[in-house]
Amino acid sequence: MSTPRPAPPRSVDALSKRLHGALAVDVRKRELWAWAMYDFANSGYTTVVITAVFNAYFVATIAGDAPWATFAWTAALALSYALIVLTAPVLGALADLRAMKKRLLFATTIGCVAGTAALSCTGPGTLWLAISLVAFSNFCYGSGENLSAAFLPEIARPEALGRVSGWGWAVGYIGGLLALGLAVAWVSYVKARGGVAADAVPGTMLLTAALFAVAATPTFLLLRERAAPQSAPAGQLLRGSLARLRHTIVSAARYRDLARLLACIACYQAGVQTVIALAAVYATQALGFGTQQTLVMLLVVNVTAALGALAFGQVQDRLGHRRTLALTLWLWLATIGVAWAARDEATFWVAANLAGLGLGAAQSAGRALVGWLSPATRRAEFFGLWGLSVKLASILGPLTYGAITWAAGGEHRPAMLSTGLFFIAGLWVLRGVDVERGRAAAQAPDP
Repeated sequence: MSTPRPAPPRSVDALSKRLHGALAVDVRKRELWAWAMYDFANSGYTTVVITAVFNAYFVATIAGDAPWATFAWTAALALSYALIVLTAPVLGALADLRAMKKRLLFATTIGCVAGTAALSCTGPGTLWLAISLVAFSNFCYGSGENLSAAFLPEIARPEALGRVSGWGWAVGYIGGLLALGLAVAWVSYVKARGGVAADAVPGTMLLTAALFAVAATPTFLLLRERAAPQSAPAGQLLRGSLARLRHTIVSAARYRDLARLLACIACYQAGVQTVIALAAVYATQALGFGTQQTLVMLLVVNVTAALGALAFGQVQDRLGHRRTLALTLWLWLATIGVAWAARDEATFWVAANLAGLGLGAAQSAGRALVGWLSPATRRAEFFGLWGLSVKLASILGPLTYGAITWAAGGEHRPAMLSTGLFFIAGLWVLRGVDVERGRAAAQAPDP
């Protein structure tokens, strides 16, 4: 007589039911996991390279703490974002026409992994090599982020977009947490053997690249491409992609609420992307944090960011998309105020954890709302436009910050305070977004 299998704990069973109820009819839970694993994989890149380790290394070691060093870092990022702005809508339209989101995602993943590994070869005297590799790897990262996001409306029920987006971001921050943990361990190992923190940076780049490649593998093995290719001769793919993009621009009045949302995203993401790109630089330059201290702080911030994504993902489906996004922008304004006022480590720790909550919340809420307002036949295209808005913001915000610090002789506090203006602008534009009207336009037949 066989031994009966013990029943799963109620909490596990309840979570399983919630996951199943949030997914589209033909989507399995393993596909949700596979999709979320891409957020897990690419978060290591943005956390270690853009936010925590390589940015501070670039400013202090590669650029030698020159007055223009912060501006040079933001200019390298701006170059990559400009390339994404030029290519994202066309890549999105191409992905829709040929149902090739997954293939394009694979190509951008290979590019980002290779570019990240190559950053291990940079150091003093390699300024232009570092700028080129940062621009290339970040271009691949941003393009892949757009393509991955376009899968969200395919795997989630419309009423659960906020929850599923929040789960993805939460898993992503866990990936960033793991990448930072590996970086902290490697820095500790190098210092224990008589080295300094800067000596550990090449190794962290290789670890980050390897983690990205391994963690992204389930996405390509398990996630299905559900979009159906549309008939178009091979020689007309580019022409067809551009034609779809022109149609979207010409018919922008029909999708005016989505257009306003994208303008809102461009405003507030200018502030968010500034914090992402310059958090470690601000901690080290304005408050005197050391490398290991900064990494520990960002480890904690990733935990609060995961909690923010989960919590606000749940709130969004109940409170409403627009209200939730507005709430996160007010949270960001409070964060900027505390960070600007911080003169000691304890106050800055408060600001850092508020930023973590706001980061998870804003990223999840914006992505879910774009999915809610996007027509089913144009998801990759509209998520390409979402990426365009984010990347335009990623040029404007960090470059503004870098220019202000340069003009102020390396002083970071005025630049931090100016970042709050982007969130105020986002709140003002968000007032004109009618979510129900925008949803009705998205569901209407495409002429």
